[in-house]
Amino acid sequence: MFKSVLFWKIATLLGLILLMMIPKEMLLNVINERSGYRESVIDKVSDSTSRAQKILGPLIVVPYSEWVETEVDGKKQGQRVSRHRYLLPEVMTITGAPNVEVRQLGIYKAQVYQGELYFHGQFESSSLNDLDRKGIIIGTPSLVLALSDSRGIQQISPLSLGSSKINFEPGAFLGRSGQGVHAPLTLAQVQQGKFNIDFKLTLTGTNSLSVIPVGRSSELTLQSNWPHPNFVGEFLPLQRKVDENGFRAHWSSNWLANSMNIHFASDSVNFNFDQLPAFTTSLIEPVDHYQLTERAIKYAILFIGLTFFSFFLFESLTSLRVHPIQYLLVGAALVLFYLMLLAFSEHLGFTLAYLIASLSCSLLIAVYLSAVLGGWLRGALFAGGLLLLYGVLFGLLQSEDNALLLGASLLFIILAAVMLLTRRLDWYQVADPQRFTVPKNTESTEIEAKAKEMAIDAAPAGGGSQDSFRLWK
Repeated sequence: MFKSVLFWKIATLLGLILLMMIPKEMLLNVINERSGYRESVIDKVSDSTSRAQKILGPLIVVPYSEWVETEVDGKKQGQRVSRHRYLLPEVMTITGAPNVEVRQLGIYKAQVYQGELYFHGQFESSSLNDLDRKGIIIGTPSLVLALSDSRGIQQISPLSLGSSKINFEPGAFLGRSGQGVHAPLTLAQVQQGKFNIDFKLTLTGTNSLSVIPVGRSSELTLQSNWPHPNFVGEFLPLQRKVDENGFRAHWSSNWLANSMNIHFASDSVNFNFDQLPAFTTSLIEPVDHYQLTERAIKYAILFIGLTFFSFFLFESLTSLRVHPIQYLLVGAALVLFYLMLLAFSEHLGFTLAYLIASLSCSLLIAVYLSAVLGGWLRGALFAGGLLLLYGVLFGLLQSEDNALLLGASLLFIILAAVMLLTRRLDWYQVADPQRFTVPKNTESTEIEAKAKEMAIDAAPAGGGSQDSFRLWK
């Protein structure tokens, strides 16, 4: 087996494929590095404006203290305990128009949105009736609006409650979620039964906008100029319309669906602000060329393996030989495709970069193989097959749902082509060392000259048999 030409050639090709995985891993590191640069730019923009916004409220916080007596060692002891009662809206309606602006630092971009949000809430104070008893001292209630990053508050109108106009002040009184604003109310305003509140907030943020549906019935309507929204989170919009001019979406939920009132049932609320379910829309670039390039590189071993196997098959079916150095040069051109794709996609977008990189590398390989394989037609055929593979790869990258189907179909077609082309090939003859040894007795002077040249090249340094085989001619 170890004197078989076929064995050593296959082993050499496998070694060459493994060798080409080294620059592939280096490219993956470059992608991670460039992606990290992009994320740092987004962080810088967020630091100078505000980060992704998550809104909780409006809701009313009623502080009170209660005299509590406990018995210790048969003696009664009392102390005043401070608590908060949370009054959630019966109806919460928010409408807004966050328009997106693209901020650019160098070659990297970040999306910043800014717009007005109109809040309307309807409250009912019957849940406060149990506080009207002996030992209870009620403090000053406040209407609270909490945000994940209060730096994004550009302007907020006074709170409208009946005929009253109340200015907002800093602070949210919600434990861990201290960021936000509050409007101080009077106890009479809160205990008037049903009442409505209205105010307007001009808000700035990056990446995403989320609203927690705290109302018994909550609705959110957003309209924006951003044509690439990504609706994520626990609730999808019931209605949405997206076109090149932007999007419009409408969300709706209630306590039966989200059990939001359970989080505020206790007078000592302890919840994680970031974990509360919300209406969420992402306002970022939908196509991440770094992720697409990384996915494309994962198919590099398939491209290199198919190309090298095509050369091996060509050698087996013809008398022409391809040297390992020529294999490596073609493999280097295949790896260069991914580097060009990464570089151009940062400036031109992924689709145009893919087109430029695939055409450039295919043309380079076509020109090189036309000399290696002895004809323009052969080089063009190999380049055409390579372009076909690039086209299939682009389809795989653009359609995740059909990636498995396309990949399986491609492999089936390749295997069928190989089986048809080699169905009459005598692999024992291909593996025979004598295949490359020219007979000693011949009447042709040209063949004799070639036989002498092969004998000189094949002989070991210290002499040896002329029957020693060569891996590549």
